Amino acid sequence: MSLRLTQIIFLFLTTAVFGQVQKEVNPPEHIKSIIFKGPTDDQFPIVDLGESVRLEFDNILATEEDYYYRIVHCNYDWTPSKLLKSQFLKGIDNQRITDYENSYNTLQPYSNYRLTIPNNNVRLKVSGNYVLEIYNDDDELQFSRRFVVYKNNVQVGAIVKRSRDFKYLNEKQVVQININTSNANIVNPKQEIKLAILQNYYWPTAIRNIAPQFTIGTNLVYKYDNETSFFGGNEFLNFDTKDLRSPSSAISHVELKDIYHHYLFDDRYRFSRPYTYFPDINGDFLVRTLQGTDSSREAEYSFIHFSLPYAEELALDDVYVFGKFNNYALTDENKMTYNEDNGMMEAVIKLKQGFYNYKYVVKREDGVVNLSTVSGNFHFTENQYLILVYYRKFGDLYDSIIGVGATNSKDITN
Repeated sequence: MSLRLTQIIFLFLTTAVFGQVQKEVNPPEHIKSIIFKGPTDDQFPIVDLGESVRLEFDNILATEEDYYYRIVHCNYDWTPSKLLKSQFLKGIDNQRITDYENSYNTLQPYSNYRLTIPNNNVRLKVSGNYVLEIYNDDDELQFSRRFVVYKNNVQVGAIVKRSRDFKYLNEKQVVQININTSNANIVNPKQEIKLAILQNYYWPTAIRNIAPQFTIGTNLVYKYDNETSFFGGNEFLNFDTKDLRSPSSAISHVELKDIYHHYLFDDRYRFSRPYTYFPDINGDFLVRTLQGTDSSREAEYSFIHFSLPYAEELALDDVYVFGKFNNYALTDENKMTYNEDNGMMEAVIKLKQGFYNYKYVVKREDGVVNLSTVSGNFHFTENQYLILVYYRKFGDLYDSIIGVGATNSKDITN
């Protein structure tokens, strides 16, 4: 093979790798209860450079398998950056996760794994988008999760307004943003600054590539009406299995078979009902148990039975139980099936003891996921909004994150 041809093949492979968007990979069925957080309880890790992120997950095969982690630095669009490992890591990744223990006194045995970054082997050196990848002993990717590291160089303010579009007056929320860059040396903000705005830390909702509407001194103002609008959705439903043996306002009855089975009350369609506020955690879940002191190792797994009456709004489309418990993935496990005997859509999902948010979503034949077919859209809905401010000056090899902002629609104004 000629040297020229070798160079072309290498360039092609390098371009393909660097150009591939790093989507989150969900795990095989035996890996469950993935918890990935920063110092706070926010369901998506957003940390200042130097703060720690922590990962926890279970292997319900309880075989004490070896797992390894790798870290990928990404650009604004989640394609891998051109930085070398040594340019964004101090130390070496691809290390074995050594902190793990087996469950204690549970009907469902499992091995619980924990990882914290930074640790004795590796630290992060720059801000930006990151992906944490977990591999097994055969070097097979098991799952991956995104996280964000920032430096607080700009001040980000945001408020939520009711939509001015009469068509969506009662359904949409608009996020308006102000960024104060007085502490940052930014020459051309329209070229060097990019935003990502997320609703409830759910990446498919992200609005990107929004330029400042205008500038006032060192303030970048994003006072759009349509470009930064989101459908309000509805509050998540919830249930709590912290006490294994007790029914509750959401659980009709409990049965003990091979493991516990929790049967939820039949849910209802809410799109045509008046909006009703009740607190939620915006799709997240919290592992907890009253039967032990260490939830990580002593919480039980149980089968949760979901049921929703079939209605013509569903047509022949696929219906899923949707929540952070499986990273909002649409899989066979959380897909509902029609029960001809009772006319209900049903699903049975194995989940660890705790408090869970969920809702029902519909996947159309064209692949579009509709989050509001069952629950509806309301401008009153309490939603959390995250604003990430990316910066790349001319000549830089990567997109840094120089500011983070947050706002909540509970303070929505007209």
